[in-house]
Amino acid sequence: MKRGLIWCSLGLVLLVSAAWSQANQTGGTEQAVAALEQKWLQSQKTNNPDLIAPQLADDLVDTSSDGKVTGKAGALAMAKAMKYTSAEYDDVKVTVIGDTAIATGGFKGTGTDGSGKGFDVHERWTDTWVKMPGGKWQCVATQSTSVKI
Repeated sequence: MKRGLIWCSLGLVLLVSAAWSQANQTGGTEQAVAALEQKWLQSQKTNNPDLIAPQLADDLVDTSSDGKVTGKAGALAMAKAMKYTSAEYDDVKVTVIGDTAIATGGFKGTGTDGSGKGFDVHERWTDTWVKMPGGKWQCVATQSTSVKI
């Protein structure tokens, strides 16, 4: 009887330890992806898309709020054309599922587009991040939707 109790206790300790380890890894991943999102915001605030370029997958799918779908080159070209005077995120959340993380949030920004036309946008966005074979997180898909006020 005592031997069974010892094995049961050992099993419970291992189960709790594994669950705690998984929770810590997930929390660390959420923080890492949230930091990448903040880096993306910083690239907008400083009008420097080169800050985020390495975190965008080569086969990125970017669906803009007007419904246009582009790849990495198109997304970076558009980002380079935009000149922000203000940019901010709110309500950023990260959900981790294995080696995939879904980040969502709100964005408000003002500035001028590539033609010099002013803009004032309020959007909700969703980014899909994947942990690549080398361990680096990259955004593979991004989508934004205009918020009507």
